[in-house]
Amino acid sequence: MLNRLYQWMLSKAAHPRADLWLAGISFVESSFFPIPPHPLLALMCLANPRRALWFGLVCTIASVVGGLFGYAIGYFLYQSVGAAMLSAMGLADKFPVAACYLREYGAEIILIKGATPIPFKLITITAGFVAMPLFTFIWASAVSRGFQFLLVGALFWKFGAQIRPYIEKYLGWLTAAFLVLLVGGFLIAGMASHKSAPGDKCATTRVVQPASSPAA
Repeated sequence: MLNRLYQWMLSKAAHPRADLWLAGISFVESSFFPIPPHPLLALMCLANPRRALWFGLVCTIASVVGGLFGYAIGYFLYQSVGAAMLSAMGLADKFPVAACYLREYGAEIILIKGATPIPFKLITITAGFVAMPLFTFIWASAVSRGFQFLLVGALFWKFGAQIRPYIEKYLGWLTAAFLVLLVGGFLIAGMASHKSAPGDKCATTRVVQPASSPAA
């Protein structure tokens, strides 16, 4: 199923309004869509390196706005919608651990997540549930997402013409590597809920209570 979704998303790179598809996929990926926008972003940057920075910015803004949607689901609709969504994506048992880490470390977790393939949707929904301060959530998400997407845009803007032949030659291998990273992100999230370092109380958390006060 993931491979079919991935191939469908790649087909949107050739769409006349590909930038809107990029924004849409970036938005929904932050709350419930299983495939990240990175492949579409890379193909669009490869096809038009001069606009690569713009594509990275579109991806970043749409992802942060989508993250706010995920935050709203966690804050207002976790019991009726959010829990079912996380369960459908196989992330339900990681939720208590993520909630504990967000309460203990706040923005640091979002920033660290930006350098890993852990699903961003787990962070956004959980952040809403624990009522992370909204300003903190927004700036940390912007930095985290911007690091990923603007870096891709900058690399293609600078080196797109030179690396295009190699990417086209090894596209099959790159696709396989991306799918491995995608699955690996869910596995990493799972490992975090089962392995603990000495003194790490969050890694063994199994129950989480909703926030008692609204986000500020």
